[in-house]
Amino acid sequence: MLSRLRDPYISQRYPQAFYVLRVALALCLTYSITRWLSIPNSSWALVSTVMVMGNLPHIGGVLDKGRQRLMGTIAGALCGLTMIILPLDVPELLPLSAFIGTLLALWFSYNRRYGYGALMFVISLLLVIGDGNQELSVALWRSANVLLGTSVGIMATVLVMPQKSTDLMRFGTADNLDQMARLYQAHASSTAAPGGATQELFKDCTDRLIKQRDLIEGVHRERRLTRHETDDIISLQRRMLSTIELLLETHWNSRTGHDQISAMQGLRHQQHILAREIGTLAFQIRAGQSIDVLISPFTLDHHAELAMTAQAENGRQLFSPAGYLWLNRELARLARELRDQLGGLERLPSRRLRQRAKHHGLTSPTDPTTHLPATRSPDDRNPS
Repeated sequence: MLSRLRDPYISQRYPQAFYVLRVALALCLTYSITRWLSIPNSSWALVSTVMVMGNLPHIGGVLDKGRQRLMGTIAGALCGLTMIILPLDVPELLPLSAFIGTLLALWFSYNRRYGYGALMFVISLLLVIGDGNQELSVALWRSANVLLGTSVGIMATVLVMPQKSTDLMRFGTADNLDQMARLYQAHASSTAAPGGATQELFKDCTDRLIKQRDLIEGVHRERRLTRHETDDIISLQRRMLSTIELLLETHWNSRTGHDQISAMQGLRHQQHILAREIGTLAFQIRAGQSIDVLISPFTLDHHAELAMTAQAENGRQLFSPAGYLWLNRELARLARELRDQLGGLERLPSRRLRQRAKHHGLTSPTDPTTHLPATRSPDDRNPS
């Protein structure tokens, strides 16, 4: 039962329910601790638990936010306690010092990555000092409550049905590649221009790319991938998606161009193979396997003459055949580049995912879009 609760595939399927359950358990634990120890001002502990878990359901986001909250709380509390302890002859110096410290913290953290930590510094400083006549014991208890609530929130996120930023990144990348493979396969088999369903698939992929951008810092905090590596993976997905979109538009640039493309022997076969290989890449990412799929280069030599000599009915040279062929080769090149990028990441394969994959039917990289075998060309190592 415990292994199922820590199953990344299940947590990915029901992220909202697991997130609410984690917050509920963390609040119950925080409330029980404060009641058991009779801690004064315990409401601050509950507030801190909710704040640190916030709307970040994944470990990396909570670790980053929790670390900033802890550092900001400790720094603000120590600064406030120091101001209270120091013998200030002028009563107005205490609130004035807190006011100046607040402005400086906000100034140096404006629009920067550690802005949340600076905000917690300011909140803790003002909580400790209060109206300038704060008792030392009250200041200490408030600071302790904030640290307690923050610590419980971090532990609950890490230990209770954890959802990792790296897993979200993996699944999002796999879903995008799977949909791109299906788009490309459907396009290669189609006899009509793309419809509204195609635009919905493009929108879904674009939305995932936006969400992946928000995961970069969380993935980095989990120590699996660096910010630069994650950014490269997202960038390659975006370029592949843009290439497929251009493919669909170029293909249907004119009816004559479409007929010329259809007359190119072996082109559809290469497209089906490439779709299969992209689908296999998606499977290996989702199942936590080593990335070793063979992405065949898209050869254009035997199509070049037909593409360059294609003429429209009015005698003008067509753009569609040559441009369409180049876009196919570019998609294969980008897929191979993404394969190489992912294959070079030692910490990307996951034994945890591989162990649970068989329980979810992920036992073979069969892609329902096509059953053509993946092949390797002698030029795969040194593509043109």
